[in-house]
Amino acid sequence: MSFEGYSLPSQVLVMAPELRNHYFQGIQMNEVFRSILSRFTFLQPETRKPAILNRSQYKSVWNSVSGTEQDAKMAVSGFVDEERYRETGQGTVAMLRQFVGIASDDVVLEIGAGVGRVGVLLAPICKEWIGVDVSENMLRHIERRLAGLMNVRTVATNGFDLSGIASESVNVVYSTVVFMHLDEWDRYGYIKEGFRILKPGGRMLVDNVDLTSDPGWEFFEAHCAVPPHERPAQISKTSTPQELETYFRRSGFEAIEQRRSNLWLITFGRKPA
Repeated sequence: MSFEGYSLPSQVLVMAPELRNHYFQGIQMNEVFRSILSRFTFLQPETRKPAILNRSQYKSVWNSVSGTEQDAKMAVSGFVDEERYRETGQGTVAMLRQFVGIASDDVVLEIGAGVGRVGVLLAPICKEWIGVDVSENMLRHIERRLAGLMNVRTVATNGFDLSGIASESVNVVYSTVVFMHLDEWDRYGYIKEGFRILKPGGRMLVDNVDLTSDPGWEFFEAHCAVPPHERPAQISKTSTPQELETYFRRSGFEAIEQRRSNLWLITFGRKPA
């Protein structure tokens, strides 16, 4: 398959309509687009002010916007409604089950777990769910929200690696709606770390806004309109299929596949057995 002059692996396919329905659970693409954009104050001109924190200060950035559960929800998704959280979480679980599989004896780790939107649904169907986040505030929200689940563990990171997780100790690693907030070097760093902590034969999946799609380009241009000195530290950045496929391949993954669906690009692979 060829895309804008670049030859992509034949595995780069369009997401099946039935999965797309699971993934977005009836949420229209423009609503998803608005939700992501609504997290940033640049949409309200009267609230504009110069960014104080540097983008790479991940811990300070995300602790600063997640003091309360409601603030944390707005920071990671742009909405606070619990039913909507559950619907979108169900879509993510359906995506993971189809593309990387979730077994009852799997140890599953989420990079950038937020308030546990996905973990609350995954923990009941796996051996252990590990919520990893750079923000201690986020982890406190997870611990409170998922207190009834005995197989949940939270781990605070430094924002750049998974040094608190043992090598070859996890079956599935995933990160969803997170890579947009990371610089390119750190995206690659987390994929390398995912490879390290996976057991042989383990699987990893990540997603990001697809720059090469029409909705992704619209998303990109909306962010281009933000004056440079007013860009929030956590402003979203896009990916291309080539970028994420390269990170997976250079990290050592095999059986790398990609799916594209409107705004989203999903990439997944397997650690050699």
